[in-house]
Amino acid sequence: MNETPTRREIIEQFIPNSPHAKQLGIRIASLGTDEAVLELPFKPELATIGEVVHGGAIGALIDTAAMAAAWASDEEPESLTGATISLTMDYLTAARGDLAADARVIRRGRRLCYVRVDVTDGGGAAVAAAQAVYRLGD
Repeated sequence: MNETPTRREIIEQFIPNSPHAKQLGIRIASLGTDEAVLELPFKPELATIGEVVHGGAIGALIDTAAMAAAWASDEEPESLTGATISLTMDYLTAARGDLAADARVIRRGRRLCYVRVDVTDGGGAAVAAAQAVYRLGD
């Protein structure tokens, strides 16, 4: 039996224990091969004003979701390191209430993953869209 965890097993444990994700309230809704859905429940500390979620909180959700999708594979990692190389976000409308980020790897190379992330509100309306390049390993 193999005792080395897969990338997916690592990210399943990493996100719930990440101080930043925990502080924001980000949680994993689902993980599949090359895809992740993360949720950001609304809380007043995330608001710009009223129930409008701050763009920085949305950006953190997007970045975390892109990372999760990049790590969502059954490969055993050579290294436990990785980093966001680039992140481009478009805010489509004011985001209110609970949010979900659907991240999907659109191309996986040896070290680089190209990820598309779509953020919706509780009613399913699109509030942000992003593309990220994530590097696995050193």
